[in-house]
Amino acid sequence: HVQVVESGGDLVQPGGSLRLSCATSGCTFTRAVMSWHRQAPGLEREFVALINNGFGITTYAESVKGRFTISRDNVKNTVYLQMNSLNPEDTAVYFCRAYTTRSEEYWGQGTQVTVSS
Repeated sequence: HVQVVESGGDLVQPGGSLRLSCATSGCTFTRAVMSWHRQAPGLEREFVALINNGFGITTYAESVKGRFTISRDNVKNTVYLQMNSLNPEDTAVYFCRAYTTRSEEYWGQGTQVTVSS
């Protein structure tokens, strides 16, 4: 079965950086569209970034554009989210989503990112 496992969340000071990782197994990773989403306390889950399964075309939420970078390693079956210039509004649980060629979606359990001084 498909597994999606995030890691890399931590407590970081404003202006700092973090890199999140999302390891997948059980699906044809190269064909999966991968994305990151986040959910802050009391708010709905929101889209952060996406990378497609072809040429690695990326899409970002306006709130993170220019600060976050999504990338994928098709050998390691892993997608990354490099987060720079973090601010307290970026505090949330970050989730990874895999969307497969069978039109199925799989979510990880999430990793906590806290931006605070």
